[in-house]
Amino acid sequence: MKTDSIFYRLFQEFPNIFFELIGNSPETATNYQFSSVEIKQTAFRIDGIFLPETESTEVNQSNQSVKTDSIFYRLFQEFPNIFFELIGNSPENTANYQFSSVEIKQTAFRIDGVFLPQTEEQPIYFVEVQFQPDTEIYSRLFTEINLYLHQNQPENDWFAVVIYPSRSIDTAKTMHYRESFASGRVTRIYLDELGENASLPIGIATIKLVIENENRAIQSARELITRTNQEVESVRQQQQLLQIIETILVYKFPSMDIKEIQEMFGLSDLKQTRVYQQAFAEGEREGEQKGKQEGERRGKLLAVPAMLAAGLTVEQVAQALSLTVDEVRQAAQQQSSN
Repeated sequence: MKTDSIFYRLFQEFPNIFFELIGNSPETATNYQFSSVEIKQTAFRIDGIFLPETESTEVNQSNQSVKTDSIFYRLFQEFPNIFFELIGNSPENTANYQFSSVEIKQTAFRIDGVFLPQTEEQPIYFVEVQFQPDTEIYSRLFTEINLYLHQNQPENDWFAVVIYPSRSIDTAKTMHYRESFASGRVTRIYLDELGENASLPIGIATIKLVIENENRAIQSARELITRTNQEVESVRQQQQLLQIIETILVYKFPSMDIKEIQEMFGLSDLKQTRVYQQAFAEGEREGEQKGKQEGERRGKLLAVPAMLAAGLTVEQVAQALSLTVDEVRQAAQQQSSN
């Protein structure tokens, strides 16, 4: 998952969407921060490994033990049947195995999505978004997680969530990790199986817009724009969510420019995503003539009339622009008197 991807933006700006997606309360998001982490590791050595004779996987093998006087290493090296008796298997299995040590080298891994809790009582969530078939996704994911746990030694429990557009993309083998899937430690979510958009929370419905075909995406986007304006109370979050919807539409219709997309969905809908940005930019340009320090404040004040005209209350405008209610009212009165 690239850090500039739509999903990363969604989880970064609206972490509650992730917790709704996995069936948790959206309020849980207040206890987490979402980030990406890099894990560097030069090499690991597994001192003892029994490899079946039919194993075709290539590994860097070494017959030298980490400690040459290790009793257990010598025992398993010289009497491998002891190991199989120890685990309750037939000692005859020895004939099918060779015992060795292996070195595993890896320079670095990056985990692109991690929800880190503020307390030790809450679990860590590792997030992977996979939209292309990848037969190595689980081996890579578990390696990343185990390296992270090894290096950071957190007291927290952990879970992993892999998000797919559909089951057809989930092609990797899970045999080596079946206990983690069976126990619920790892959850797979298929977006096309989440249900109808109208019955979903607005954040999850926005995620589903990514997988809609072009015909369905047009109607879904219009419904989402309406829902965003009606259901999202925070002005800032309205702007952020509408911008993400617009970004998805640009991605869905690469042959169209932004103006064509705006016309398709109605200027009055998508222009609202720019009410603050355009008004602010205009004010800042004027403010630069009077000095950069005053430019930002001037930009905010000039943004007031446009935001009020868009249907926002005085209180909402004040909150979005970090102004007082009196400043907003004064800016509105000045504009009406001009």
